[in-house]
Amino acid sequence: METSAKPVVLVTGASSGMGKDFALRLLKEGYVVYGAARRVERMRDIVEAGGVALNIDVSDERSIGDGVARIIADQGRIDVLINNAGYGQHGAIEDVPIELARGQMEVNLFGLARLTQLCLPHMRARGHGRIVNISSIGGKITTPLGGWYHASKFALEGWSDVLRNEVRAFGIEVVVIEPGGIESEWSDIATHEAVRLSGKGAYANLVQAFAKAHSGTKAPPPSVITELVMRALQSRRPRSRYAAGFMAKPLLLLRRILSDWMFDRLIMSAFR
Repeated sequence: METSAKPVVLVTGASSGMGKDFALRLLKEGYVVYGAARRVERMRDIVEAGGVALNIDVSDERSIGDGVARIIADQGRIDVLINNAGYGQHGAIEDVPIELARGQMEVNLFGLARLTQLCLPHMRARGHGRIVNISSIGGKITTPLGGWYHASKFALEGWSDVLRNEVRAFGIEVVVIEPGGIESEWSDIATHEAVRLSGKGAYANLVQAFAKAHSGTKAPPPSVITELVMRALQSRRPRSRYAAGFMAKPLLLLRRILSDWMFDRLIMSAFR
């Protein structure tokens, strides 16, 4: 077993977007990084920078177990888990097949939860660890067509709060990151699914407005969220939540101060 004095980090969803940016920045900062994703061929730059690419599907129990076992065999520990893998299953609630809804919850919540369960005993044994859950402002606010995505992120927010209080006594910190709009594949996938499932019929007007709003948005790069991750990892006492990205802080503030009725009107004004 080869061990390193450097912190050992597992980053899921490392084949693109924020996950790739996290992994590459952590390597520059001197961490031992294991990037996990289904598309291993898209993590060559992580390998070239000194990281390890793992073929992990967070919705597959065996895949998750094999990945954790590999890291423990190599390094003897996992110091940081960044649960970043996820996607946005969009479409009107009436139109999204329940099997797709279950798939959304499996990736965005249950797979993340199982991976965390497998990492926790190793963190407890060493008396320290950090778990960073990449949620979304969509875990605090909602927009039409994102019902199942929002359900997964609202659930992740509550689940993270419970976990934080359960593991604090073992020296393990749990941090939630809430990105707003970020330059990534997320928007294209969400729009494609909304059009595919609800582009015709009763919700077609909502889909057209959704697609128009996302096509005209210039979102900041993933590095703005990477900065939050680094702050959470380098802080002696990290905050429980950090938020950044397009409209993240203004929308979270408005959600806190406006009534449901007033906030609904604000959101729906973008769908007219």
